[in-house]
Amino acid sequence: MARLSKNTKEALSKFDIEKEYNLDEAAKIVKDITFTKFDASVDVSVRLGVDPRKADQMVRGTVALPNGVGKDVKVLVLCTPDKQAEAEEAGADFVGLDEYIEKIKGGWTDIDVIITMPSVMGKVGALGRVLGPRGLMPNPKSGTVTMDIKKAVTEIKAGKIDFKVDKFGIIHTTIGRASFEADKLAENANELIQTIIKLKPSSAKGTYMKSVCLSSTMSPGVKVESKTLAV
Repeated sequence: MARLSKNTKEALSKFDIEKEYNLDEAAKIVKDITFTKFDASVDVSVRLGVDPRKADQMVRGTVALPNGVGKDVKVLVLCTPDKQAEAEEAGADFVGLDEYIEKIKGGWTDIDVIITMPSVMGKVGALGRVLGPRGLMPNPKSGTVTMDIKKAVTEIKAGKIDFKVDKFGIIHTTIGRASFEADKLAENANELIQTIIKLKPSSAKGTYMKSVCLSSTMSPGVKVESKTLAV
């Protein structure tokens, strides 16, 4: 059995790892048990009672976090020349088309989100082997394939994130930083959770939200009372 570090022991002494807390309490605990020297990310993990292998139970969506994620998101817009000024004015970090497609083919992926338009998806689709494994492939369902480039860039820069259930039925995503006030972390987490609840597939049977856990980089997970989160 691995030996616990000094910080882990101290963290575990501050809360009951088996107990479920309300969202506000969990956010405060996570802040209290974060000992990293950098501004750690705060994540939410939601285990759902769905079978992701079935297309009608694939839970995926987007949510605009009210307090942002505390990170400067690097946005690349792949578009035709007539849309480039719009993308730049909205705050995109990189704007272009063929030159960036070639850079990506060469292995460049120093970006967080790619936004594109339907008419150039033929070119972008060829990058699937590079972008797919990194979760960077634009998708109409997440709002990253659109003609309204300005709106898409503005929303993502303001804190809009997309999420998707993995093959184990878990949604795991960052909802802020340890430097956030506890109430802002709780607000962001609640906004995500309520969105997931609204996306419950009609074919999903039994308990939909099986467990919710809040944690920060390298901290233990704090269990959240999932039954109290239903809309």
